[in-house]
Amino acid sequence: MSRIHEALKKAEQERAMSQPTREAAPSAMDAPIEPAGTFTSAAFTSATIAGAPSALSFAPESLLTRCRQTTWTPDPKTMLFFSGEEHAAGMEEFRTLRSRLYQAREKQPLSKLLVTSALPKEGKSFTASNLAQVIVRQHGRRVLLLDADLRNPQLHNLLGAEPGPGLSEYLRSETDEFSIIQRGPMENLFLIPAGVNSGNPAELLANGRLKFLLSRLETMFDWIIVDSAPAVPVADAALLANFCDGVLLVVRSNSTPIDAARKARKEFAERNVVGVVLNGITPELSPYSQYYYSAYGSEPKAEAKN
Repeated sequence: MSRIHEALKKAEQERAMSQPTREAAPSAMDAPIEPAGTFTSAAFTSATIAGAPSALSFAPESLLTRCRQTTWTPDPKTMLFFSGEEHAAGMEEFRTLRSRLYQAREKQPLSKLLVTSALPKEGKSFTASNLAQVIVRQHGRRVLLLDADLRNPQLHNLLGAEPGPGLSEYLRSETDEFSIIQRGPMENLFLIPAGVNSGNPAELLANGRLKFLLSRLETMFDWIIVDSAPAVPVADAALLANFCDGVLLVVRSNSTPIDAARKARKEFAERNVVGVVLNGITPELSPYSQYYYSAYGSEPKAEAKN
């Protein structure tokens, strides 16, 4: 019986060699095995195995449907576009900022935007979060807010969102994308909070995983708005600028020292600074805004202080 078996096997091999060679179909066994906690771009492919989707693959939309749906309780006094009003103080300024950014986008690639300030408490998180809100008010626009201020994160507080798990846990390889992206009540607005920092923020931001995460998520969102630590006291913002297409610098009226603003600008001398936002202007210093609100029957409210 062994001789018959060997003869049949030899005949099969000769028949296979005589047929045209065909490229082998990709197999799940061909994929490299990644260490725990790492995620490769192969996970975003739509390749199939034996006619069925691979267990390791998913379409870009599936990431957005699989991320966590959470309950947010934003403060309508500072989160302007959750208030239900259409002409509250500050809303037109953010619409103008949105238009200016789209004008800049016509001339250069601009989808990952870093929002920072010279010093703390100048309104960078307030600016980043309201800018994201006004963008998603346009039909079909999808925005990801990323809190990369690992030293004093504020986005989850402003939006009333869960503080984690977030970016810190991802950078430490403790979780994946599905666990850190939150979906709130505003359609097409997504958040990655900062999470729980365990020290050494600059080293975490520079370990390569953030750059990898941004490259994976970039095609899924019209804008990724990154909130960072202030530029003058620490080096985090300058590091994050390497991963973004442009920088938006926030300064506070009658508060930011001129020397600090100049120093912050120098930090991004080799980067694409797309603009400067002057925050905290009173109605008396903004006559055109005051005319707009009086003409449309709305009185300007106090400027947000965060």
